[in-house]
Amino acid sequence: MITRYLLVLLVVFGNLGAARAAGPDCSRPFTLALHDHGLLYSATTDTGIDKDVADELIRRSGCKVVVSLMARARIWQLIESGALDFSLSGISNAERDRFAAFAWYFSNKYYLLMRKDTGAASLADFERNEKLQLGVIRGFRYSDKANRLVDTLQAGNRVSQASGLAPLYQALMLNHIQGMIIEPFDYPTLDEKKIRDQTAIIEFNDPPVPHGLIMSKKALPPAEQERWRVLLNDMRADGTMRRIFEKYFKLELATALVDFPTAP
Repeated sequence: MITRYLLVLLVVFGNLGAARAAGPDCSRPFTLALHDHGLLYSATTDTGIDKDVADELIRRSGCKVVVSLMARARIWQLIESGALDFSLSGISNAERDRFAAFAWYFSNKYYLLMRKDTGAASLADFERNEKLQLGVIRGFRYSDKANRLVDTLQAGNRVSQASGLAPLYQALMLNHIQGMIIEPFDYPTLDEKKIRDQTAIIEFNDPPVPHGLIMSKKALPPAEQERWRVLLNDMRADGTMRRIFEKYFKLELATALVDFPTAP
């Protein structure tokens, strides 16, 4: 009986040890940066989807993670250098794939928000009118058609960059820019009557773009990247991610954002 009891204990503790070994290596503190962007994170209230995701990842990993607030452009610079381990809600492209790995947790479309008094009825109308200026957040990339519009207008000196959404909305209302690119996390601001009355939304008609946990390849070896990816995938599988998004969106939109095919 005692022998059987000891065997059970060995199996239990062996399994616990294996589970612990399969988790992230917490032998050093990590760094994670949030960026101020609508419902993803508000520095004013210290709340948002990305903060909730970060808190849950930290809880599940058991690791010490130092969380800070940075501009998006600065985040990408530090991820590339290896001076920052993680950020959230990032999208990939060929350049970023050289230095960053990703774990996907939502997918969304992009839209052009433009002033009604531009007279533009389509993306092509906006692009053709050389008097119209587009505002973007420095360090941001979007979907394929949105990126093409940004790059085309940038070549014509028709793009203004800002550090965040607030100055872009202000510039739009002052008519310093006539359009800006938005996503669902920006919807609450659009409910303000002044903005709603003066603007219209045009969809880029691109497929939804996957967003995910950003991991610095220089700071984290592939095996560790995979361990963090497993934690995030578990959050998707057990419904935690959906519950986080349902705090901020109606059920239908929350479901559309978090239920998507596995990205490459």
